[in-house]
Formats: sequence, C-alpha cells, structure tokens
Amino acid sequence: MTQKDQSMEIQKEMIAKHFTELGKAATEKHKKVVYTFVPGNLTELILSFDLLPVLPEINALQNGMRKRSGGYITDAEKSGHSEDVCTYVKCDVGMMKGGNVGPTGEPLPKPDLLLLSYTGCFVFMKWFEILQQEYNCPVVMLHIPYQSDGAPTANMQAYIVNQLREKVIPALETCSGKKFNPARLSELLALSARAEEDFVWVLESAKHKPSPIDAYFGGVYYIGPIFTFFRGTEEAVEYYRVLRKEVEERLAQQLGPVTPDGTMPKEKFRLVVEGPPNWTSFREFWKMFYDEGAVVVASSYTKVGGIYDQGFRHDPEKPLETLADYCLGCYTNLNLPSRVELLEKYIKEYDADGFVINSVKSCNSFSAGQLLILRELEKRTGRAGGFIESDLVDPRYFSASNLKNRLESYFQMLEQKREKAAL
Repeated sequence: MTQKDQSMEIQKEMIAKHFTELGKAATEKHKKVVYTFVPGNLTELILSFDLLPVLPEINALQNGMRKRSGGYITDAEKSGHSEDVCTYVKCDVGMMKGGNVGPTGEPLPKPDLLLLSYTGCFVFMKWFEILQQEYNCPVVMLHIPYQSDGAPTANMQAYIVNQLREKVIPALETCSGKKFNPARLSELLALSARAEEDFVWVLESAKHKPSPIDAYFGGVYYIGPIFTFFRGTEEAVEYYRVLRKEVEERLAQQLGPVTPDGTMPKEKFRLVVEGPPNWTSFREFWKMFYDEGAVVVASSYTKVGGIYDQGFRHDPEKPLETLADYCLGCYTNLNLPSRVELLEKYIKEYDADGFVINSVKSCNSFSAGQLLILRELEKRTGRAGGFIESDLVDPRYFSASNLKNRLESYFQMLEQKREKAAL
C-alpha cells in the first residue's frame, strides 16, 4: 500500500477532475481544447480564453505509469515510426490510433487548436505535424529563441511578445470566439506567482539535513500542478499551500522524505540527478534509491517546466513580457554550459555527495551531451558521478537488474570515498 499525504490526494482529485472535463469536451463538445506542451506552456493565456489545455506528454507519461504505453508504442512502430523516435510521441500516436482514450479511461477530445511552443526540443514540431495531419486542425507556433550565449536578451523577449500579439492571441480569439482580456490574464498570473512561492520553498527545503523531500521522485508529484493544467488557478495555490505545510511539519520533526513504503528512515547519500525518470517502472526505479538511503536533493527534470528556484516569478503587471521570460527560461532551452553551471550550483548548494545521470534513450533534448556534463561536473565539484540508462515510457528499455547493479556499484564507491576521507 503506497503511503499518500493530503497533498497527493488533492492532486489526484485535481487530475481526475481535469480528465473528466476533457471527457465531457470529447462527448458533449461543451468546451474547446488546445493541445500544447509542458516546457514553455501558456496555461494562463489558454485559461484566460476559457479553453481546456491538453498536454500530450502528460498523457504519455500517465499511460506509462499505468503500464499501457508498451502496446501503444508497438502499434506506432507497426505504422512506420522508427524505434529511435521519442517514445512520448509513439505512445501518443498509438493512443490516438486506438481511439484516443486517455490514461484514466475517458475519451480525449480532438484539438481545436495546436499551440506549438518551441523550447529546445525539435521533436515537438514533428509531433504536432503528425497531429495536424490526423486532426486537420489549425496550428500556431510560438518560436522561443535558444539561449546560445547563456542568457536571454531584450530582443528575444520582444520577439516572443510580438508573436504573442500578432499570432498566438489572434489564434486563441478565433478558436474561443472571445476577445483577449489582459485583466483576466493578469489575475491568473497573480495566482501563478503565489503558487510559485510555495513551490520554490518546498524545493529549497532539501537543503536541510535530513532532507524532508525527494526532489526527483517525489518532485515529479510536486511539479504536476504548476507545470501542467493548473498554473493560474486557485486549486494550484491551495495544493502548494497544503504541500508546504506538510513539508514544514516534516522539517520540524526532522523526518526524511515520504516514499511508497513510508518515511525513509535514514539519509545516507545526498544526490543530484540529471535527466527525466523512467515512468513504466517508476516505483521500482525509486526503490533502488531509497533502499540504499539515497535522497535526491535537486534535479534538472523538475526544472523542465520552469526554473523558478533561480528567481523567476510570473509578473501580473507585465503579462505578455512575463510569459516570454518564462518560455525563455525553461531547462530544455538552456545551452550545455548553462546546464552544467546549474547542476554544479545544485551539487554545491545542496551539499550533495554525488550526482547521477539517467540517460534516456529516446530523449535527445536531455541525452545529447550528458557524458560531457558528467566529466565536467566531476572536474568542477570533485564529486563522483554515476551514469545509468533507461527510457521514458518504453518498457523494453528498462532493465531492472542492470540499473540495480550500476546503482549499487555507484553507492559502494560513494561509501568507499567517504571512508577514505574520514581516515
């Protein structure tokens, strides 16, 4: 029996309610929907037009956690998609071809608009090309300049704001039949900023010893509302308020993270993790860490939908400019040196014993350059790095025995280094 806090129950209800709304949109046509992606998503803008957001990545990972993705991927490959294509895409295509029934068993509506916010992943463009061909619906693209020099510029912001004004907002107006309401957008952005404050506090609680949270495996639950359908809602504000209260109580009692098997009894190793998790065997994957007393105190994956812990907050006073800044700052839009610097900062600020890279076979936006990241971080921090391999939602590329052997060897190395340093 998995142990669940109140915040997890709240989030479960939020997600179920959203998929029920999507089911109504599919069967009763009571609302129009916009398909978009997690990094750089414009949830507040979509909600300001009273449209429902659908995120194909979330459908794929939810199907992976429910053990449904393998069949969908096989079906997509049979229809001509390569083994090397992102497994999120193949899972989504397989689900679509099988009747577009969502991970909760309720039908998903066809898109009325495809909102392609490009933030560093070329796959997004091909993915929506496939969906456009299937559904024959409009597509609007928001192009986000890549931070090639390591920092956004005023020109980049202006370029994005112009696209919002000239391309995205008109497309949303046409889709919804409503005029853009800047005041409504600002109201939603103010709610986002409130939720972001508590979210960042929770992430930074991992600087304590013992850490009251796991910022990778537990972190994927924490990022759910703010990275997906709920940013800009009262529900998200309440979720993060409850979550923060729970973590404050754990800190006061000097308790470690909650795992599926209960509270972790002892923190033995503090780690930073780079790369997305495996979803098809998520609980088994997590257990390989907490059985060894390994707590992830910071991770790059929990920044894929925004690097809030580096100071960004949505600003309701500058609605379009703040949306532009948000899109520019997502982890997948950072260049390689910036990613190394961020991970180095985490290792030092969170006093990690080491770091682990999970190289995901079909995710080029993360896996490209990870061996270089490994060597550079070892050189800069003096901490040992581990390297493991899996996939997002393809069960064929999760080898439990291989992963367990690699991780056990890595933890043994960390223990030997600690004993040697103590002499």
